[in-house]
Amino acid sequence: MARLFYITLFSVFSFHSFAQTTNELRQQLQQLIAGKNATVGISIKSIEDKDTLSINGNLKAPLMSVFKFHIALAVLNKVDEGKLSLTQEIFIKKKDLHEDTWSPMREEYPNGDLYLTLDKLLRYTISHSDNNGCDILIDLVGGTKEVQRFINKQGIKDFVIKVNEEQMKTWKNLYINTTTPLATTELLEKFFKGEILKENTTKYLYQIMTETSRGITWMKAGLPENTELAHRTGMSGTNDNNLRVAMNDIGIVKLPNGKHFILAVYLKNITETQEDTEKIIADITRATWGYFINKN
Repeated sequence: MARLFYITLFSVFSFHSFAQTTNELRQQLQQLIAGKNATVGISIKSIEDKDTLSINGNLKAPLMSVFKFHIALAVLNKVDEGKLSLTQEIFIKKKDLHEDTWSPMREEYPNGDLYLTLDKLLRYTISHSDNNGCDILIDLVGGTKEVQRFINKQGIKDFVIKVNEEQMKTWKNLYINTTTPLATTELLEKFFKGEILKENTTKYLYQIMTETSRGITWMKAGLPENTELAHRTGMSGTNDNNLRVAMNDIGIVKLPNGKHFILAVYLKNITETQEDTEKIIADITRATWGYFINKN
């Protein structure tokens, strides 16, 4: 009888300790975003253990370049269907290499009018956030409506894509493409589990997301060096009133024990400096990492 009481008491204590730790993380995150000149949405999910936590999880957040992940899913689905191939060559017209936008591809091939493989085009777009590459991929799959249809087909309802990178040069259009932190973690989990793409294309996209060169002072800065992080970033510029529409980072983090957690951080209508905004994302990531390390 005494042994049974001990086990029951231990179980209650363990549950209480875990709940308290989760609550402490929530309080820590709320302290990190309190008083900031931005609306912040956060969603966290442990893939293997199913732990979840969100703050403003249903925030309708402007996607910015985060939508390149969704576009890549639609493109690679065409690869799975045999309609496209990673080795096929795509003709890149000079007129498609717009100069007033972020484009490492244009910097390397300023004259255009050349063939690049779909693999290289995806790497420019996902790993290096190339805006010209992004719009070429959108056209390749049949436009934003096709991307919208495909993502909705995955059971993701809180997602809107109507404009490409070129169209987002207009300020009001920056608010059109949206999703929520909760919808993001749901989609990332489905992707990681192989429920959207085939095994080879899932591994391929995950790998090029780990090679992301943008946002190294954001989510990546909140993790120990050499931590595996597959992520996609997105950021707008600012207007004359120093208003930034959004700065976002979404990703899958691998823990030392081999487990993974998903983190989606969206900041909307920001008047903090870029440096301070990057620090908010890094601090949220650091706190989330600490929670899972201490838990495991």
